[in-house]
Amino acid sequence: MGLTLCEKIIKNHLVDGEYAPGNEVGIRIDQTLTQDATGTMAYLELEAMDIDKVKTELSVAYIDHNTLQTGFENADDHRFIQSVCKKRGVRYSRPGNGICHQVHLERFGIPGKTLIGSDSHTPTGGGLGMLAMGAGGLDVAVAMGGGAYYITVPEVIKVNLTGKLSPYVAAKDIILEVLRILSVKGGVGKVIEYGGEGVKTLSVPERATITNMGAELGATTSVFPSDEITYEFMKAQSREQDWVELLPDEDAEYSRVIDIDLCKLAPLAAMPHMPDNVKSVAEIGEIKVDQVLIGSCTNSSLLDMMKVAKILKGKKVHPSVSLGIAPGSKQVLNMLALNGALADMIDAGARILESACGPCIGMGQSPCSAGVSLRTFNRNFEGRSGTADGKVYLVSPETAAVSALTGVLTDATKSTDDISVELPAKFIINDNMIEMPAATPEEAAEVEVYYGPNIKPFPKTEPLADSISATAVLKVADNITTDHIMPAGAKILPYRSNIPHLSQFCFRQCDENFAEHCKEAGSCIIIGGNNYGQGSSREHAALVPLYLGVKAVITKSFARIHKANLVNASILPLNFVNADDYDKISVGDKLILPKIKEELRSGADITLVNETKNEEYKLICDVSERQIDILTAGGLLDYTKEENK
Repeated sequence: MGLTLCEKIIKNHLVDGEYAPGNEVGIRIDQTLTQDATGTMAYLELEAMDIDKVKTELSVAYIDHNTLQTGFENADDHRFIQSVCKKRGVRYSRPGNGICHQVHLERFGIPGKTLIGSDSHTPTGGGLGMLAMGAGGLDVAVAMGGGAYYITVPEVIKVNLTGKLSPYVAAKDIILEVLRILSVKGGVGKVIEYGGEGVKTLSVPERATITNMGAELGATTSVFPSDEITYEFMKAQSREQDWVELLPDEDAEYSRVIDIDLCKLAPLAAMPHMPDNVKSVAEIGEIKVDQVLIGSCTNSSLLDMMKVAKILKGKKVHPSVSLGIAPGSKQVLNMLALNGALADMIDAGARILESACGPCIGMGQSPCSAGVSLRTFNRNFEGRSGTADGKVYLVSPETAAVSALTGVLTDATKSTDDISVELPAKFIINDNMIEMPAATPEEAAEVEVYYGPNIKPFPKTEPLADSISATAVLKVADNITTDHIMPAGAKILPYRSNIPHLSQFCFRQCDENFAEHCKEAGSCIIIGGNNYGQGSSREHAALVPLYLGVKAVITKSFARIHKANLVNASILPLNFVNADDYDKISVGDKLILPKIKEELRSGADITLVNETKNEEYKLICDVSERQIDILTAGGLLDYTKEENK
């Protein structure tokens, strides 16, 4: 039996475990990336490990999330990250250089390599043929220190693409169609691999759009072959020496094959408030639009921007619409400025935003009350835009730009204008905003790590107790996101390195008094539904509950990255054996795990006693032996310190 792309890369990087379905395996990580919203904590964890120099082939720290500086906090965090990078051997991408995934695709990604990043959209690198995965900051810190990254051997689903996209139908519509088929939890435990003749019609930026938003499926990652189209892109970036061909074997077997005829696709939109709530633009109809935002790590490439500029050229944005455009990198912005496309956008009435995540992470550009916002982003979770009743629709750049002109959601295929764009044979290369680390150990020794007053210590952990007695402080439904658990936005993100302050915002959307309830209870348990913790890789969604005294989260099912982050933070991720038991527990119930340590070690079902209702339920803790050791030790940081002694 032949090998899939996923199998080839994992087997080539396997350092621990046996490659077999359902097994946990450790893989060698070639590259890491961090961004500043999660990076401060990741580098605090790296410093706690006392590692002189990172051991990966390449590690890059990007400043792209917390670029709105309304106080000293973000600037201080950037100085901290910059100083650690200089001292520990990490490249530092300065604010203004661009969004981590866009810049990494342009300048650093290599087919066949492994990449983990403290951002859930790290699978963008799969557009180049990388095995690129989102992870918690602590997992990234361990990888920078030379440790393996552990995943469960995934199922591999093939999405077989045939035909060619029609004008004004985009790569964004392909991934929205996949989301419509699989849902936001349909990719959990799986890798999505794209193949078929239709792949040859897609450029690397288009492929990267698809793999980027594969994160919304809950998938471990998504990956495209590395072929002659990949080569041409890397050659245009003056990196052809890094290219390798990477194709699946002809007789590779997949757990499922999904066929999509690109010729039959129409413009699609994900409606509020979930990325899989997908309908065709024509079906939704011409609803009034208040705001259009084009950019994010999903759709901010030069290809996307040039198509938008051609649509806007010589026209005017509708008076009722606020249009914001954020090119994804300094390279993209510079090339738009030099070829005149930027002037076309400005002349049409677009507001040009900096090359950063910006509105996608809630940093500005919140829509008006109950406003309809069309965004080329990857998430439209309720409240994520910064406006509680905002209605966010996820669309392609083509649909967004056309709708900005008409003032209503518009099926762009009605246009007859030619917006075809050819990628340049040569991109402008200027890496002067990427700072290199210290060149010698002596130079590194001279670097002083800067700690601003907003940086607080890592939350205290402790070894697993023999038994746990706690209060059910919160009960939530299906598809709770990390935005629910630990919101983002301009008012909150500056405190990502200050867990005590951050704690007051935890679960505020679900229970505005959650933090107070935790403090009153002392020892807490959260009850959840299916796909608990989907969305961002932010480990703060585990670290803040840890700080507030959460000992366990009991759900019907977990999202992959958040479950790993709970383990790393020494919070027990438990599932109901009988899903109906979820309905039997109420907020305020006194719950006991009387033999948790013994049962966890033995592999037996976990006993949960509801003292309030005099009932008993059975739970499972679906983790590996290594993760049991981590939970027992009091979290990954303590476990790693012990292992490195």
